[in-house]
Amino acid sequence: MRIGIDVRCLAEGRRTGVEEYTLNLLENLFKHDKKNEYILFFNCFSKSTIDFSWTEKYANVRIKKFRIPNKLLNLAFWYLNWPKIDRMIGGTDVFFLPNIIFGSFSSKAKVILTVHDLSFERYPENLSWKRKLWHIFINPKKICRRADKLIAISNSTKSDLENVYDIPTEKIDCVYSGISEKFEYLDRNNPDLIKVKERYNLPYKFILYLGTIEPRKNIIGIIKSFNQLRQEGSEGMKLVLAGYPGWLSEEIFTEIKKSDFNQDIIYLKSVPDEDKVCLYNLASLFVYPSIFEGFGFPPLEAMGCEVPVISSNNSSLGEIIGSGGILVDPDRTDEIYKAMNQVLSSSKLREKLKKEGKKQAANFRWYKTAKETLKIFEKIVK
Repeated sequence: MRIGIDVRCLAEGRRTGVEEYTLNLLENLFKHDKKNEYILFFNCFSKSTIDFSWTEKYANVRIKKFRIPNKLLNLAFWYLNWPKIDRMIGGTDVFFLPNIIFGSFSSKAKVILTVHDLSFERYPENLSWKRKLWHIFINPKKICRRADKLIAISNSTKSDLENVYDIPTEKIDCVYSGISEKFEYLDRNNPDLIKVKERYNLPYKFILYLGTIEPRKNIIGIIKSFNQLRQEGSEGMKLVLAGYPGWLSEEIFTEIKKSDFNQDIIYLKSVPDEDKVCLYNLASLFVYPSIFEGFGFPPLEAMGCEVPVISSNNSSLGEIIGSGGILVDPDRTDEIYKAMNQVLSSSKLREKLKKEGKKQAANFRWYKTAKETLKIFEKIVK
């Protein structure tokens, strides 16, 4: 079977949710499937610095690179329904899209699309006008309906596809994403911990948020809860916010400046993937009270590192985190504050969350995601 995979989502070289999903899924697919042929479609007009050399160790994997201006290519897809991507890479039995993106395919190719979330439909107020226009132009509903099969990364996303886009349930399979086994507890004397602590000048005690800096992540709620925590005590506790600024992030940075404890709020714009395990392990507590998530990698990664987690009781987060963390109403900063205070003041609760979190995180592994995804590829061509 010839399987085409669109890897244009990797062009920016960042490790946000979609990129994390794509890279880890592909690596596990290639590692465990030696019989099928994989052809990767990549297009980037400017000279790309993306390293695909890791694919060279797999004899059944090839990459086809193109340098067509993206705007021109997207217009051709939209108005001409051409060129056909599967034909551009020599023909395929299955073509896999790891995210919603423009494309055109011949009738012979079975198209499988992963949908991470419909946050842009559920919470459009959290999008900049540019992102709103982009979603109107790309028409995600049309793309989802064109696909032969949809993969939802959580039952929450599956439910949204059924209810928001009116897509038949039999067309959608839920396949959970995973986390790497590298996200594990590290001994406090581990030299890597010391290096990362010194590299970022981190305090001894801190609450951590890791993810994109944007309104949907409810970071203002974290800041307000931290303010209350400090007003009520917890002297010496700091807050570390780590992640690239997303759209509409200006309000969040304004809120940091307004805080009476802004000297104790540390912002880390860029944390390389290799430092994340140490960053989690150094944290006293991880908070992720997002307004909406299709899956939510960071809380699971923190749980894998045996860090107590506070997250939201909405969207996919409840089903993903389960009893491995404390779930709160993200719209109520008093709930976030109380949960913070409970965790930081009770060693018994911290130990319980560490144990339950580690157990829950172990249920989500990339080899499972790859195995279930491959079954869908094979089933659709029968």
